Amino acid sequence: MAVKLRLMRLGRKGQPFYRIVAVDARKRRDGAYIDKIGHYNPMARPAELVMDDDKAMKWLRTGAIPTDTVRSLLSRRGVMLRLSLEKKGLSAEEIDARVGQHRLDREARLRERDHVAQPAVIASPEPEPETETAAAPAEEEKSAEEEPSATPTEGA
Repeated sequence: MAVKLRLMRLGRKGQPFYRIVAVDARKRRDGAYIDKIGHYNPMARPAELVMDDDKAMKWLRTGAIPTDTVRSLLSRRGVMLRLSLEKKGLSAEEIDARVGQHRLDREARLRERDHVAQPAVIASPEPEPETETAAAPAEEEKSAEEEPSATPTEGA
């Protein structure tokens, strides 16, 4: 019997919610499953992922094949890294240290991405100050109008 780790869709139309399950590969998507490993809610912001890493490791060690999406979710949690390091024969302390560093790096990347993704506040442009060359002719016109004319007025 071939076992797969895959998503089981729940939730109503337009609001998906998934269980991560171990299931016989011949069963339908939402059919009976062998073991529930966790759940994934892509509609929450940020997306909610709850998983029992020990169960996932147990199934991966026994030969369960994850689907592409579940593999991605397992990678987020560091489960695929842990499996790879176990196969290389590293000690448990070394594996825990590397997986812990993987999680810290991922959190830092997410914080950086969220920080960059925020829209920048665009300030309104300030009016340009008038230059002296543009102001000078206007002042000459005003002074010419205000000065009394040098010609004497008739009728005095």
